[in-house]
Amino acid sequence: MFSGVEPGKKVLVAMSGGVDSSVAALLLKKQGYQVTGVTLRLRSLKESQLRPLDDGAIEDAARVCKHLGIPHMVLDFSLLFRERVIAPFLEEYRKGRTPNPCIMCNRFIKFGKLLEWALEMGFDALATGHYARLVEEKGNLFLAKPRDRTKDQTYFLYYLQRESLPYLVFPLADFTKEEVRCIAAKHFLPVAHKPQSQDICFGEYQSMVREAIVARPGPIVDLEGKVLGKHRGIPFYTIGQRRGLGVSSTERLYVVDIVPQRNQVVVGRREALRAAGLVARALNWFVPEIPEQAMAKIRYTHPEKACRIKSLKSDTIEVLFTEPVEMVAPGQSVVFYEGDLVLGGGIIEEVIRNGKDNPKNSRTQDKEERCNTCS
Repeated sequence: MFSGVEPGKKVLVAMSGGVDSSVAALLLKKQGYQVTGVTLRLRSLKESQLRPLDDGAIEDAARVCKHLGIPHMVLDFSLLFRERVIAPFLEEYRKGRTPNPCIMCNRFIKFGKLLEWALEMGFDALATGHYARLVEEKGNLFLAKPRDRTKDQTYFLYYLQRESLPYLVFPLADFTKEEVRCIAAKHFLPVAHKPQSQDICFGEYQSMVREAIVARPGPIVDLEGKVLGKHRGIPFYTIGQRRGLGVSSTERLYVVDIVPQRNQVVVGRREALRAAGLVARALNWFVPEIPEQAMAKIRYTHPEKACRIKSLKSDTIEVLFTEPVEMVAPGQSVVFYEGDLVLGGGIIEEVIRNGKDNPKNSRTQDKEERCNTCS
């Protein structure tokens, strides 16, 4: 039995056409659930013609469902996806921030509108191929880390509504990625050897930004404001970036800040990337009270760091780390953990820095670290 949903119940499985969601559907069927697969069309037909990722995902998911002998359907969520994910994503970029579109997609699309639709249509639960688990602690249901820590996707799921957890199923919670691929091959799933895909919702990321945002060249400056060179547009630079700056220096320089108000890229030594803490807003908690201490992640690939949490005002907190962290990025999310449990998180609003060599604010994290939650 997966989660609190008993075998025999009707479960809708969100299928991206990849190995993970396909194996999730297989495992549920083998356990005796009434399984139906669904694939979301997240871009309009015109957009899909320009970047035909949706159609390929739909075809792969349909082939898997046929192989498993379960129904498959396609829902067009392209308008909602554009309104709730793409439009805010681009607007944040115009403000010089770097949001995480996968977190918003999970909250409002996959575990928002799709879950709402599933329950209205008589399904008992929604399942996905995410690597996460649900556990009960002291009568409360929590999102928690999966067995395969290298594939842990709870960072991208912290924004889910607590009320939705009883209706969710994560069949891959106890499996490693290698085991999932072996299961897919053993059962001859058509996608068993399909490589892992990135940015399946967005297509080629930088092309979309380039088409939607007018990038203006501007100055690259040091921490004292001295002009060292010229950048090609702030959307194409990354906090922590060292290569491709086009400036000469006797020491190694990194992008330490991006200032959209002045259209500047600021560079400095690596020490300037360090931050003492952050301010976060738009909070979402799975616990009744804000914890005073926790372990925090400031991005998906970043190790957890011990921190103290202080409530500033409604829906805003200050987070101070016990040791400095690098690449804290406004627009990204900070997620809090206690052991395996996800306590909650929020969107980073400001960076708190120490030291005269540090800029006051930072803007983004590694733009190569994109969506990999489409399971």
